Amino acid sequence: MQTEMTFEVRILDTGESFPCRAGENILKAMERLGRVGIPVGCRGGGCGVCKVQIRGGRFTTQRMSRAHVSEAEETVGVALACRLSPMSDIDLKIVGRMQKKMACATGASQPVT
Repeated sequence: MQTEMTFEVRILDTGESFPCRAGENILKAMERLGRVGIPVGCRGGGCGVCKVQIRGGRFTTQRMSRAHVSEAEETVGVALACRLSPMSDIDLKIVGRMQKKMACATGASQPVT
């Protein structure tokens, strides 16, 4: 039986973390858990709301709008969380609009591990 690989995503701004499956985008993993730690917009790379900067770890990205992530930004690890998948544990900082602790969709703050 093959087990699915999972990586830890740590949001350095809040000190919180959540698991993300290999091949899953980071924004989808956060939403799957009912959390709101990274800003959510269009979910398709066109709005730029979920902009983050990877500070550690290996990752892959899908095509992103150059209106929101320039080539220069991309070379220093800036990406849209909706277009970003981990290849190892990831440390990131939020560049998008919201920088606060993750909370359940109901609004109650809960630690994420």
